[in-house]
Amino acid sequence: MHANRTDRDVAASNMEPWLKRRCSDPQLRLNAISPYYTMFPLAFPLRVLAGAERGWVLDPFCGRGTTNFAARLVGFPTVGVDINPIAVAIAQAKLASTTVHGVVARCQQIVESEAPGDVPDGEFWRWCFHQKTLEDVCRLRQALSDVQTEEDIVLRALVLGVLHGPRNKGLPSYLSNQMPRTYATKPDAAVRYWKSREIHPVYVDVLDVVRRRAEHVLSHVPDKVPGFVRLADSRTLAPDDFAMRFRYVITSPPYFGMKTYVSDHWLRHWFLGGPPYVDYASDPQLGRPSLPAFIEGLREVWTRVSQVCEPGALLVVRFGAIPSYEVDPVEVLRASLSGTPWKERRLCDAGSASNGRRQADQFQFVRSRSTLEVDLYASLEEA
Repeated sequence: MHANRTDRDVAASNMEPWLKRRCSDPQLRLNAISPYYTMFPLAFPLRVLAGAERGWVLDPFCGRGTTNFAARLVGFPTVGVDINPIAVAIAQAKLASTTVHGVVARCQQIVESEAPGDVPDGEFWRWCFHQKTLEDVCRLRQALSDVQTEEDIVLRALVLGVLHGPRNKGLPSYLSNQMPRTYATKPDAAVRYWKSREIHPVYVDVLDVVRRRAEHVLSHVPDKVPGFVRLADSRTLAPDDFAMRFRYVITSPPYFGMKTYVSDHWLRHWFLGGPPYVDYASDPQLGRPSLPAFIEGLREVWTRVSQVCEPGALLVVRFGAIPSYEVDPVEVLRASLSGTPWKERRLCDAGSASNGRRQADQFQFVRSRSTLEVDLYASLEEA
């Protein structure tokens, strides 16, 4: 390890006032460019990196890129890997650098010049979006299917963030009819809700929503750092996949039993090129069939990750369990590390999932009770 526990604890302690001061820092707005599952708050990776020696940071389950954004804030180069295209699209924006003008100009170019492309039809779509708004969304969907610039990357994440959400009394912030912002209601349930309350979609000016959102999110963008986010399965990482070697691995793998990443975000998945319906087959979760398969999948990731790290690298894992699966997260995590080059250094209580902006706070199906989580620190044994 590159900093002993005492030094790191002191650094973490010194980090608290810094974190409190930065709660309203406009540089942090980019981290909230679009809602997605978040397994930990930004403070978690920031505490790990506080006072640490500069080095490459890897998150093999990067999700929406919180670890990568934390690395950017402290000036560390970083790489993220995730198997979910929605997560990757959002995380890539966390490392991009562009301007409000650049993003708005690109949006205007698309909605004014692109043909609307394939516009879905059916009861859900007629109730979810005003026809003109839907056509503009389809123009953006078509134009951003192959992003080439940082303006495209940020615009794509911005649209993912405003694609659906609640209707405001004032200026609209979201493009859809009334819907949660964190997950997309399934089509039949959404239509029943809108019909029963006679809530009809209204025209929403896509360019105006994007402009206002861009002005908020991009007002102060942190300095750019080297790095990228890749769409891949971390169980297949190979030593030659990266030119660099990582000094820090900070991550939170899916908890055992999680299987709704794509289906809960099915509308965002459609915007990224997915089908215009809930695709339950696109939920390739880690070892879904059984707990042994899940543990073996995690073990494969830790082993593969060790092959792209430098000797003495630090691995920090936040892990827990969802209420519907009676498993001990500590036992699961330790079993997954058994037989790998990682040696556990310490384990600490990370509190409950209700003690912050965690996944359990944002998705209805896990609100029944909070879940205890742990942070496990391990170091890579010298060969």
